[in-house]
Amino acid sequence: MKAAVLHAANQPLRIEDLPLPTVTPGHTLLRVLACGVCRTDLHIFEGDLPLLQKPLILGHQIVGELLEDTHMDGLKKGTRVGVSWIGGTDGTCPFCLRHEENLCDNPIFTGYSVNGGYAEYALVRSDFIYPLPAELDNTHVAPLLCAGIIGFRSLRVAGTQPGERVGLFGFGASAGQAIQVLRHWNCDVLVSTRGENHRKQAESLGAKWVGTENDKPPVQLDRAITFAPSGAVVLAAISSLRKGGIVAINAIHLDQMPAFDYDTLLWGERQIRSVANMTRQDARDYLQLAAEINIQTQVQAFPLDHANEALQAVKNETANGPCVILP
Repeated sequence: MKAAVLHAANQPLRIEDLPLPTVTPGHTLLRVLACGVCRTDLHIFEGDLPLLQKPLILGHQIVGELLEDTHMDGLKKGTRVGVSWIGGTDGTCPFCLRHEENLCDNPIFTGYSVNGGYAEYALVRSDFIYPLPAELDNTHVAPLLCAGIIGFRSLRVAGTQPGERVGLFGFGASAGQAIQVLRHWNCDVLVSTRGENHRKQAESLGAKWVGTENDKPPVQLDRAITFAPSGAVVLAAISSLRKGGIVAINAIHLDQMPAFDYDTLLWGERQIRSVANMTRQDARDYLQLAAEINIQTQVQAFPLDHANEALQAVKNETANGPCVILP
């Protein structure tokens, strides 16, 4: 199979011919139909997250076709399925036993601790795949599998209720899907983000107020979600909260948090909560909701040979929507 392979941080991916993965018990082989490019892929590529294995095939928003029947959920050969960031858990640690598998002590991360989907085929755990709604094609469903699911979990972590005022700080692939869920819940959405294109997109998706990264929302927020890997953005979100409000940090990597004043920013039972991974139930719930409300994603597709260009488009925010690699 052809694959885009990372051999060292900050070194261009190499397009190589590799043997097909060997199928092992509890796993299934997928023919990759599409793979979304996530900012986490960029963090791995640039060394913000240490490489857990070398060489490595990146990619954890995999749309694939089953090459054989599976015993999980009775899925048949030819079924179109999705794979996300959490590619497996041990099922036995205290967190898994408390139904908190997103916090598993021994997780498998697709495209990080095991090879991912920047390839023509991918070997995945049979119990961590999701049948996909027919309403979205391969290219447009791929960004739902991490950006969408994690954004949805962020709304849950923030305790979002229908009809509330919710701030989105930063506006990329994840926020672009989260706002559609919030509008479905009749929430007022206020967006603070850099980039004129991002601000125009937020307006087109129904944001009630849109400002630059330096602008403060004109009203206090019940909830806020940060999408930028910046501690300063977290402080901007906290400063916009009402008493009792919650900020959820949607980032696997964050630069250093600046010092801040407790009395004026955090006091009043305001909360800061991190969003760690996702559960299989998050994935199932979000994919069902996305089909019901027809979540829309505007994507830019790249052939596998141009995987490096896709990563740079994510880095430089030059893509017209989420980037997706097509083998």
